[in-house]
Amino acid sequence: MSKREFRIANEYPYNRSSPLRWIISHVRRYPLFLPGLLIGAIVNNLCYGLIQVLTGQAFDLITRPAWSAAELGGVALSIFAAASGQGIMALLRNYSVEFLAQRVERDARDELYLNLLGKSQTFHSRQRVGDIMARATNDVRTLNLMFSPGLMLIVDSSMAIFMPLLLIARIHLELLLVPCIFLVMLGLTVWDYTRRLAPVSIALREQFGTLNAGLAEAITGIEVVKANVREHYEWDKFTHNARRYRNLFVQQGEIQALYWPLLAFSVAWGAGFLHALLIWSNGVITLGQVVAFMGLLGTFHFATYISLFSFNLVQMGIAGAKRILETISTETELDENVAGVAQPIRGKVTFENVTFAYNGTPVLKNVSFTVQPGETVAIVGQTGSGKTTLTKLINRTFDVQSGRVLVDGIDVRDWNLDALRSQISTIEQNVFLFSRSIAENIAFGCSDASQEEIERAARDAQAHEFIMTFKDGYATQVGERGVTLSGGQRQRIAIARAFLTRPRILILDDSTSAIDSATEDQIQRAIRRISRQQTTFLITHRLSQIRWGDRILVLRRGELVAQGTHEELLQRSPEYRRIFAQYEGEPAGHLIEHSSVSGEQ
Repeated sequence: MSKREFRIANEYPYNRSSPLRWIISHVRRYPLFLPGLLIGAIVNNLCYGLIQVLTGQAFDLITRPAWSAAELGGVALSIFAAASGQGIMALLRNYSVEFLAQRVERDARDELYLNLLGKSQTFHSRQRVGDIMARATNDVRTLNLMFSPGLMLIVDSSMAIFMPLLLIARIHLELLLVPCIFLVMLGLTVWDYTRRLAPVSIALREQFGTLNAGLAEAITGIEVVKANVREHYEWDKFTHNARRYRNLFVQQGEIQALYWPLLAFSVAWGAGFLHALLIWSNGVITLGQVVAFMGLLGTFHFATYISLFSFNLVQMGIAGAKRILETISTETELDENVAGVAQPIRGKVTFENVTFAYNGTPVLKNVSFTVQPGETVAIVGQTGSGKTTLTKLINRTFDVQSGRVLVDGIDVRDWNLDALRSQISTIEQNVFLFSRSIAENIAFGCSDASQEEIERAARDAQAHEFIMTFKDGYATQVGERGVTLSGGQRQRIAIARAFLTRPRILILDDSTSAIDSATEDQIQRAIRRISRQQTTFLITHRLSQIRWGDRILVLRRGELVAQGTHEELLQRSPEYRRIFAQYEGEPAGHLIEHSSVSGEQ
């Protein structure tokens, strides 16, 4: 079983060894629909063929000197019965394939979405959102079209060849000569057609993903595009991708335009008519049988014409399945560890010689420290020193390369991932809000919270007052990513979300950077009040928050160079004095004196 951070119980075991086997494993979930398609197509085309045979019999009947209306009426009733059977079987065929197509599309989209939820942060950091969206929407949709009308047309056109051949053989075996020669040529042509079409179909799906990814990136970053006057560059980039997509469509059209069997069918139809007349002239078959033969041979036109369209849909479906399977089959680094430890966290965090690197570049090197339950730890260091990465190792956003991270004395890799993360809350500078109501955003990690609890958390985060200025209050819908709110408002909603979940470990990553000092002081008092019940990690440039920490960790280029209280570090850590001087905006020599004055106040 592949590693995943999230999966559901009793997940269907799809075969992912190849795109075709993956599609077949989806079809096997619904064993009645494919037989329904086959039976419907067989009987439908048999009935159509019988109509041609009966039409020939009617022709022979009316060309006889003494024919009766009763006989002709009997043939007409037979034709009506065959046409009715054809219509009923067409309904069975269409019903079966349409339900199969819709369910395969639904299941494939569910499987892909579930798999994306289970991918690690490392995987998502490497992906382009637009390309993932193209796979989850357009590529999955091609699976539907592959079955309906693609597979249905292929099965129906195959039966439109096989059933007439049987009926032609019953008329006279010699009449099979021209149809069989044509079918051999058709088979070779279809093979060559699909061989040339397959790489173009794959390239078309890939280019659509590239086009969609570029568009999504430009729209998401439209503020940056406009601020840097890069509209023309983005337009050129988009038109280049769109032009390549268009060229691939043209190339696909050229392959389809050179599909010669439609012309060959016309020649075969004429040759078959001539051959049938020669046999008739020898007195072997009747003129009505010639009429029936031409009607049966005419059904080959449907198979010839529709193969141009249907095989392209199948190729597009297989290409889409290949792209979907590439995403699903990509291995990730973390596993949910269902059998792992699942118990309440007390809050003790220990780093033992922890080393971590991004793509081979060291970010943390031999970091060791221990934080006791209820402690507040401030983490300081220059940009790129590894502060954020350090906190992401606690909730297993990433896993260490060497060393251990322990929570309550247990390696985080031995915890059940859901149990671990549900008790750790992280508030980052760049807050993400969903396009939902403010109340739903606050209660995102605690869906069963009451309105009273939501409002209490909002008051602690100093968000209640601005929320009530909106017309709909807590029911106010925020835009995607919370764009309708200011940076400070978004941060306060995120803090309220953390307060509501009551985590055992709280990580604040520059989470009040967009909040004014007065509001920040009020939020800090609320954090102090609840921090006695939890372990808190602070990444901040605010001096008041740094001094607030029970202990301060000083990082430099991924190494822990010092730790201690604010006063201790001012006395014995040159690195801390330099960092503190930059935050304070004063010469390092004045810091000790300033700190003592601040402490007296």
